[in-house]
Amino acid sequence: MTLANGTPVPPLSGTRENIQAVALRLFSEQGYESTSMRQIAEELGFTKAALYYHFKSKEDILRALMETMRGQITDLVDWARTQESGPELRRTVITRWTEIVHAQGLRMFRFLGSNYRLVRELKSESGQSEGMAAAVVELFSILTPPGASVEDQLRVRFALLTINMLGIAARDLDADEEEILDAAARISTGLLPPGF
Repeated sequence: MTLANGTPVPPLSGTRENIQAVALRLFSEQGYESTSMRQIAEELGFTKAALYYHFKSKEDILRALMETMRGQITDLVDWARTQESGPELRRTVITRWTEIVHAQGLRMFRFLGSNYRLVRELKSESGQSEGMAAAVVELFSILTPPGASVEDQLRVRFALLTINMLGIAARDLDADEEEILDAAARISTGLLPPGF
């Protein structure tokens, strides 16, 4: 599929996902408030009625984007709960955390970081904020062995938060997304306490 401006849409699993990808690009490029449902429809080559069939509003599109990410994080936590604690689990969680960022794209994380108030309002309306925050706290707990020093506890948390803050930290880097994600994963793993 090609957008009205000639840009190819990345292959996704369906129409709703394509709408979300295009909307996120427009939100990131021109701002959430400045993007209209009409612009999203035009960019996709849809009528407004076709777009409204899938999403009633920009807020619905953003909620769907956040729900996808929340689901991926929840899946990671559910999986990590069932694994044996140790260095391999910590490295694998960092790898999977990086994959979540990659699946969502740095654009999503930049948007979330730049629109914190809007995201917080939508999360609190839907009850997502407590769920996502609780999932991250649980990952901290799963990855930190009992009796770990304060420094080691912080190292585990910083390792995960390094990936989480990537959208903001890499905003002006002149590098492709793959290179940025690979570097962030190495940095994150390097933050883990020695022998962890």
